[in-house]
Amino acid sequence: MKFLFADTADTVDPSFDFERTRSLKQRRVHDDDEYPHEHLERAPYDGILLSRAAFSDHLRSGKYGAARSMRFRREGARVFLRYPEEQYAGSIVMGDCGAFSYRDAEFPLYSVDDTLGFYADGGFTHGCSVDHLIFDFEEDDRSPSDEAKRRQEITLTLASEFLETSLALGRTFTPVGVIQGWSAQSMADAAANLVKMGYRSLALGGMARSPTDDIERALHAITERIGLSRVAIHVLGFGKVEDAPRLARMGVTSFDTTSPLLRAFKDDRQNYFETDGERLGHYTAIRIPQASDDRHARASARARAVGQEELIRLENIALTAARGFAAGHGDLETVVDRILDYASIILWKDKRSEKSNLNDFAKLRAIYLRSLGERPWERCTCRVCRELGVEALIFRSTNHNKRRGFHNLAVFHELLKSQSKVAL
Repeated sequence: MKFLFADTADTVDPSFDFERTRSLKQRRVHDDDEYPHEHLERAPYDGILLSRAAFSDHLRSGKYGAARSMRFRREGARVFLRYPEEQYAGSIVMGDCGAFSYRDAEFPLYSVDDTLGFYADGGFTHGCSVDHLIFDFEEDDRSPSDEAKRRQEITLTLASEFLETSLALGRTFTPVGVIQGWSAQSMADAAANLVKMGYRSLALGGMARSPTDDIERALHAITERIGLSRVAIHVLGFGKVEDAPRLARMGVTSFDTTSPLLRAFKDDRQNYFETDGERLGHYTAIRIPQASDDRHARASARARAVGQEELIRLENIALTAARGFAAGHGDLETVVDRILDYASIILWKDKRSEKSNLNDFAKLRAIYLRSLGERPWERCTCRVCRELGVEALIFRSTNHNKRRGFHNLAVFHELLKSQSKVAL
């Protein structure tokens, strides 16, 4: 089963100064930065999914601004992402129409011709048909809403037009029919319709926020209806990465997610991945935010009362303690206390009672003792951990956090490769 990374302009600055927490003044954003497949020795995924919503145009703004979006369409995805086919043989570049970005609109934001123009300019190997999200997922015996039925009809009508028009892109392009439905059986009906149209690659949509059990129910109904060998099945936006092996058992050939990277800085606890070859384990990153950032200096009444000068002093003590411990100096308990001396001021939550805050930091102390005490960065051989050491476990700047996300991608991809050998 192949893993596609859903790109959202995620790069790091290879010349970033971690001691001073800053980039060089002459750094050129994007041109001088590195994507995960550039920064690591091996690409930590089997392909990249690019959403139309990531690119700015006359209708909306995306992660990539207008100038870079125009450059993307001039250069194509592989040149823009520095992800050449000759270096990453067999890799996939898939596009989707960004349906989530117009989920509240009455109709899809983009036409079939416009979407295929985007795929053609980007040189995509695969492209999803234009769809309209259905958020309902009900039991099969419940009547669907009129809106759900309307959105499925729109999706199927556009899929038919998309498949016919996509012939102009040639045999190097694979059209992917998107399945939308309000129940397992309605999704099976949609899949059967798409196969009848002539699709040989399908994508299960609208379930990015659904429990894995619901996704499994939908996949079971789909594969029971159309068979496992007739089509390739992709799952769009699968975030429950621990459950990825369940997808393989259901006949899924590929899926996309950003979850391993996002967890590095958006999850409260599961920030740093580790694996024993069979399952994912997690560590919590050590939060030492930048005191020189006014947002942190004003974050709580405690921080405002202490003042930025004192915050910077405590920050330096915390960083020195963490780095010294990684180098073999200092007692673990004392080091964690120095880190919490700073964290208990800058991360203090004003709206909580003092007792609740103290309980939170007591729990955090135990978590930090494990994260630092078990020294997971020393067991990892990826470039991030080799070069950064304990910095990979420090929750701090974007360059700290995204590098940890790159590490997570590498760990997750290696685990998948050891568990599944199904190809798209």
